[in-house]
Amino acid sequence: MKARKKQIASIFGAIAIALAALVVAIFLWPNTNHKITIKVTEDTPTAAFFSQMEQDSDGLKSSATLLLASKLVYHKVVKPGKYVFDKRTCNLLILWKIRRGSHYPVKFSFGSVRTKSQLISKLSKYDFLFEWSELSDLMEDKRFLARYGLAPETAISAFRPDTYELYYDISAEEFFDKMYSYYDKLWSEKRLADAHEIGLSPLEVMTLASIVEEENYRDFEKPRIAGLYMNRLHKNMLLQSDPTVKFAIGDFTLKRILSGHLRSPSPYNTYIYKGLPPGPIRIPATSSIDAVLHYEHHKYLYMCAKEDFSGAHNFAVTYAEHQKNARKYQRALNERGIK
Repeated sequence: MKARKKQIASIFGAIAIALAALVVAIFLWPNTNHKITIKVTEDTPTAAFFSQMEQDSDGLKSSATLLLASKLVYHKVVKPGKYVFDKRTCNLLILWKIRRGSHYPVKFSFGSVRTKSQLISKLSKYDFLFEWSELSDLMEDKRFLARYGLAPETAISAFRPDTYELYYDISAEEFFDKMYSYYDKLWSEKRLADAHEIGLSPLEVMTLASIVEEENYRDFEKPRIAGLYMNRLHKNMLLQSDPTVKFAIGDFTLKRILSGHLRSPSPYNTYIYKGLPPGPIRIPATSSIDAVLHYEHHKYLYMCAKEDFSGAHNFAVTYAEHQKNARKYQRALNERGIK
């Protein structure tokens, strides 16, 4: 009798071991033939998700074993997100990933850029659930931008160069809204009061700051350059800013602005149109914004790059004085063979 009990126990023990081994095999068996990327836009039943994985160029070796494993440990739907599984990923890791979901932070950064397309290009190396084309479309959507007091020409103002961390599964609208919140924080009560004091709106300050920064990215001249352009605005003079011409024709490599360039019909060409252009010609640094808000008060109306190519400028009150400075710079350009 004892022998029979031992025999039965041995059989059940062997069955238990076999079942345990089978379960372990089901969970640890490499089940992907190659790298699989699946995008889920709404809550999806696990069976449908696994079927999609299997249909992806025979991505799964067996959706049946994966579904069986999921019934043992996971019964919920797959949450929205983009799921990436490497080649030979086991069922356990697949289940762990979909249980964890795609709600994780993405750290990203961008520096100062000139155009919306450059901004999207810099951001596109980071992976979010939405497509970057969606954000690009929003930045051209007048109705959407109007919620923020923006237009396609000023949409880039909402982006401040910095390092950020946002969750992967946000929408393009949420991403823009978050970026705008940082822009909104920039405009403290003090800066808003300063802008009112000099007679410019925050967006006008951003636009003028972008021109100032294009003229000289170094801080030591920014308040003086800002003061020069404020003098021109007060006198209703054309700003005649070379950087706006480069922006108008889309060529930022120009070393020399020629008469043909000055005929560009773009509204950004400040040699033709009075006042500020429709929007910023780059994302300005905070130091450039503050340089405009606290511009230097002087009588300068003209500026020309110094002939030593130091990046600094010669400033002038009269046009005759400016012509002398311009001739020195043009002579230096000729000597260096710069066309």
